[in-house]
Amino acid sequence: MLIVLVLIGIASTVYVSSSKTGGDKISITRSGKLYGTYSLIEDREIPITDDSGEVTNTVVINGGKVHMGSASCHNQVCVHHAAISSNGESIICLPNRVIVQIEGGGGYDAISR
Repeated sequence: MLIVLVLIGIASTVYVSSSKTGGDKISITRSGKLYGTYSLIEDREIPITDDSGEVTNTVVINGGKVHMGSASCHNQVCVHHAAISSNGESIICLPNRVIVQIEGGGGYDAISR
């Protein structure tokens, strides 16, 4: 019985991993509010500023992927996160309350299939 459950788990993981679709835009939220929506087609750097106008994070779009180029937070977890490009993936900077999420792509998610 345990072997069957393990095999089902492995099969479902492979299925979900192979069904990821590439997104076509990112949304950036800061402190729970939409900061902006940007295309993944155009390479660019997006400075994220706090209420005083100081840059806290820099989001980098390059080659259809996005990563956090820099952050003013102490731990730098978001900066060391791998670049993302698939629909639903995200990078989160908790200290600065910044969320970058991939959206679009026109595919179906695993629940709607």
